[in-house]
Amino acid sequence: MKKTAFLTLLFFTGFAIFAQTTDEQTLKKIYNSSLTNSKCYSWLDYLSNSIGARLSGSANAEKAVQYTKIEMETLGFDRVYLQEVMVPKWIRGEKESAYFLDNKSKINIPVCALGGSVATPKNGITAEVIEVNSIKELVDLGDKIKGKIVFYNRPMEPENIDTFKSYGGCVDQRFAGAKEASKYGAVATIVRSMNLRLDDFPHTGVQGYGDIPKSQYIPAAAISTNGAELLSKTLKTTPHLKFFLKQSCQIMDDVLSYNVIGEIKGSEHPENIMIVGGHLDSWDLADGSHDDGAGIVQSMEVANIFKNIGYQPKNTLRVVLFMNEENGGRGGKKYEELSKTNKENHIFALESDSGGFSPRGFSIEGDDNIFNTISGWKTLFEPYLIHRLIKGHTGSDIEPLTSKSIVKAGLIPDSQRYFDYHHAANDTFDAVNKRELELGAASMAAMMYLMDTNYTFPEIK
Repeated sequence: MKKTAFLTLLFFTGFAIFAQTTDEQTLKKIYNSSLTNSKCYSWLDYLSNSIGARLSGSANAEKAVQYTKIEMETLGFDRVYLQEVMVPKWIRGEKESAYFLDNKSKINIPVCALGGSVATPKNGITAEVIEVNSIKELVDLGDKIKGKIVFYNRPMEPENIDTFKSYGGCVDQRFAGAKEASKYGAVATIVRSMNLRLDDFPHTGVQGYGDIPKSQYIPAAAISTNGAELLSKTLKTTPHLKFFLKQSCQIMDDVLSYNVIGEIKGSEHPENIMIVGGHLDSWDLADGSHDDGAGIVQSMEVANIFKNIGYQPKNTLRVVLFMNEENGGRGGKKYEELSKTNKENHIFALESDSGGFSPRGFSIEGDDNIFNTISGWKTLFEPYLIHRLIKGHTGSDIEPLTSKSIVKAGLIPDSQRYFDYHHAANDTFDAVNKRELELGAASMAAMMYLMDTNYTFPEIK
């Protein structure tokens, strides 16, 4: 009995070692393919430099739809198709202008309209400024706000190593600042850019008016971090200074756009769907190479890597390029809506929407069982420095997915420089490092491969 038990243990131990070796060899092939035979950098070059900014509803967004569809058709998918989605259309208009007078000197300040904002009157707005560090402060100020421009100046907290935590700690003033200030009679708002660096780039982003009447909509703009520092300093010596703001943005009717989808049928479980993706739209100040051109081309590269190494997924693989993450999230919501209509079973979703910097690991949404399973792959991940595994938010586009057995993951790149570029005019192709981009694509392919081959998803009855 002891000998039989020993031989049985030896057999299964040997099988486990063989499986581990096979996974190690496959991951090595994945990284070799991405670092020597990748298309993602050239795809990003075209997307950024030949098409450019891709705000939802714009002509460039539609050019990006057609370009990525054509490129995916060359990768050997079983089918590539477009999924209709109605998206918001917002136009920035002419370049914004802002200044204040200090000892009769005109000090120009870098600003940009926030996405979804209304315009100022044709000749602009001139008013006193009242500085606050939170939306809560509006309550205490009350009537003192009426007729003034509210200046939200709470910075991102520098002590957080996770810069997304710092971003989450102050983004409410950008998103809801105009809506809340309007209730107290403010004539406009300006918000400190969500940026840890001091520079002259104002960072845009979506803002919303909620359910307040359109008659109460007020203009909302972002101010660069250097501009915010200067304005705050000047207000301390000149509290009644007058600030001028002019912007000419427009809110238009919704227009038709598309999610772009490429599908490879699973060899063993075609009914189970695994998706990898990012968002095809960007803000309009730059070409959005980090946000989220990088995620788009990395997701496409996953399919290219599998093709190059001859790997056929057991479950159906979809590359999904979502439209309208930046100012509405319509692409992810439409994808989920149609998934429910078609009674599809999504078992895994991976998103890249945190920039094209060096990959460090993954965030996971799933129960303890799946988290422990993925944590068990750390020895496979360690040679590639992607072994940071945490529970947490994975991606805005895959957030709406609600299949019963779904597991979600988000690529975690090094985030220290991400907010230097996020939603700003310097988010351009030259800010992306080719090798870092390719390492991110390989890391995503590695995760897709391991989930496809090493995790048994529960059957849906």
